Amino acid sequence: MADPNNDLEARVTALESQIRLVRADAAAARVLAGGADRDVSALAAKLDAHTRVLNALRETQLEQGIAIGELSHRVDGLEHEMRQGFAMMATGMARITALLEDPSWTSPHATSAPLCEREFPDLQHTAT
Repeated sequence: MADPNNDLEARVTALESQIRLVRADAAAARVLAGGADRDVSALAAKLDAHTRVLNALRETQLEQGIAIGELSHRVDGLEHEMRQGFAMMATGMARITALLEDPSWTSPHATSAPLCEREFPDLQHTAT
């Protein structure tokens, strides 16, 4: 039969050898865990920075949206004014044209010639 002391000594030697391997594995795992922690921290910092950029962009877009809305109202008002002005000009031009073309209209300085001939004597009037 085998000597129980030798068997115990061999078992202790094997365990010590395994413990050294386990300690080396544990140290390597701690190094990897530390690296992973740093990576996660760096990623979290980048994510926070991206979130701040997106929030700033949102604020800018909201401000610009308000400004565009105000400009739209101003343009609508200017368009309305422009259309009113053109309508007034068209009415005035039509009245002036009617007066110039009306042979019965005479000015207070009446002569028998139509107004355009009195006002612009050098103008050659051709019949159509």
